Amino acid sequence: MGPHPAVADVRRAVREALAALTPGEPARDEPAQEKPAPGGSAPGGPASGVPASGVLASGGPAPEGPVLVACSGGADSLALAAALGFVAPRAGLKAGLLTVDHQLQPGSAERAEQVVALAAPLGLDMAEVLTVEVGTEGGPEAAAREARYRALAEAADRLGARAVLLGHTRDDQAETVLLGLARGSGPRSISGMAARSGRYLRPFLDIPRATTVAACRALGLTPWDDPHNEDPRFTRVRVRARILPLLEAELGPGVAEALARTAALAREDADALDEWADRAYQDCALSDIGGSVTLSVPALEALPGAVRRRVLRRAAVAAGSPPGSLSATHVRAVDRLVTHWRGQKPVDLPGGRAAVRRYGTLIVAISPIP
Repeated sequence: MGPHPAVADVRRAVREALAALTPGEPARDEPAQEKPAPGGSAPGGPASGVPASGVLASGGPAPEGPVLVACSGGADSLALAAALGFVAPRAGLKAGLLTVDHQLQPGSAERAEQVVALAAPLGLDMAEVLTVEVGTEGGPEAAAREARYRALAEAADRLGARAVLLGHTRDDQAETVLLGLARGSGPRSISGMAARSGRYLRPFLDIPRATTVAACRALGLTPWDDPHNEDPRFTRVRVRARILPLLEAELGPGVAEALARTAALAREDADALDEWADRAYQDCALSDIGGSVTLSVPALEALPGAVRRRVLRRAAVAAGSPPGSLSATHVRAVDRLVTHWRGQKPVDLPGGRAAVRRYGTLIVAISPIP
């Protein structure tokens, strides 16, 4: 008799994710749209990219390095840890568990030790508690996310990890898409989380949360319910507890699945446009030196708007404008220097940068531009 269907599903998802790993492939973190929220598997607010560099100290993952799972003790990450503990040794891989103590709740240290104690029974070779100090910048969710991902990246570097598995599910993806739609910040915002973002793998993006809960129950595992995941002060909690159930009630079942499918389609389109913009940037850039970028206006004018604005965003970031602060409004203001030139003044950008049009070129540099 085989395993419970939910257990078989989570193991299959992990097996497929690990099969995609290529030995010796450089581990570089691409910009990720969402990251987990404090103390649980649910993602938080928008993110311009993974906080850490995403490049291992050696320049790439060691082929013999372990595969790690980030586990909070919630149902999603606990099911993921159990699946990794089953699959990894059968694939000839070392596996370990990391749990982050944000020190935001009484008893968090004891809870982290309880999670670590699960590693050996689950078949994992090692486990560590990563204790972090959470700041205040960007609000509690963003600050906790920043601290957590920095700790995960540092541990992955130190251990020479081939990958870090995250327990985001299809429900998390649906929540991410709704939040992206509410922000109205374009297709990249609604493309959700990638199944692979450099070193980070998300095997469960096609699996509903109900499956991870059922898998834990079938395996006799008791997940920890983080109080933060029920706190309506957090926007994502309100989306999960109120908005998605309302949509399901009014529109019928399958809304979460449809939103996750939308994310996959939007990601394909956004990735294609980004690749086009990468090539176009090389054609448009006349210089990119020392935090000053000069672009050819005629070359920019020849591009479709969606590609051109990606090129302009890349130029602003290359000049030193923080990507997390650079909004679509900023980029469109710079775009008007190309498409609706009326002798405008320079456009101020985050990070003390500015964009100005001069003699058929667009210059993005430190403000004020001489």
